[in-house]
Amino acid sequence: MTRIACCLLVGLFAAVPAVGEDRKAGAPKYMLRYQFHPGETLRWEVAHRVKVRTTVSGTTQTAETVSTSVKVWKVKDVKPDSSATFHHQVERVDMRQKLSGQAEVRYNSQADKSAPPGFEDVAKSVGAVLSIVTMDAKGKILKRERKQVAAAAAHSEGQMTIPLPEVPVAVGHTWSFPQEIDVPLDTGGIKKVKARQTFTLKSVKTGVATICVATQILTPIDDPALESQLIQRESSGTVRFDIDAGRIISQQMDVDKHVVGFRGAASSLHYVTCFTEKLLR
Repeated sequence: MTRIACCLLVGLFAAVPAVGEDRKAGAPKYMLRYQFHPGETLRWEVAHRVKVRTTVSGTTQTAETVSTSVKVWKVKDVKPDSSATFHHQVERVDMRQKLSGQAEVRYNSQADKSAPPGFEDVAKSVGAVLSIVTMDAKGKILKRERKQVAAAAAHSEGQMTIPLPEVPVAVGHTWSFPQEIDVPLDTGGIKKVKARQTFTLKSVKTGVATICVATQILTPIDDPALESQLIQRESSGTVRFDIDAGRIISQQMDVDKHVVGFRGAASSLHYVTCFTEKLLR
């Protein structure tokens, strides 16, 4: 399973909040909380496009993956404290991958009886319970039981939802969550990089909150090889959250970055990705 093909699925993350300041004293404040009901099934259509263009020693190669899928949460139980336990699944997948000098490879879980080489793990994950998750109303993961150990299933537990602030917030309020990213080194070791995910309540209209999301790398990075890996972990964009229903109704995250010198002075990497998600009614 290639690294790019693994980018198909999405998953979960949580952290400990550091609450910012509201922009205007006395402004209306909104309580942002996830809401679930026992027995309900939530579906989102997910589209993910990744294009990586690398130049090393005068040779340029391009790898592109385009996928659409349906992500499913099947809610099994909701506690009095509003924490919910749900099954995380991917219902269907349609994807294609194109590498320089090679024929395009396609896989559609609804139309193809077998997966082409490189997509076997994705095929095994479709329709299976990837994990059983218990999450509180703020998006914090209280318990997670992985049911699939394949690479595609493990990768799907990256970013499925956003954490919410501890208290009611006004438009302009920013909250942030620290992260520690493990970056593998060519020597075989791991470099731990400190980062921060920030969220800003940009607006509230007709009960829908628009939240801006950005990743900030806090550890100074002067090695292009490390930077080339970190850009694949960054994200920025917007999330639309239905306050009354207590769920994300859409989001879009984009990255478009260049790194020069990641494999020698004449090398370069251009990484472009667009991730969108839309709640299916």
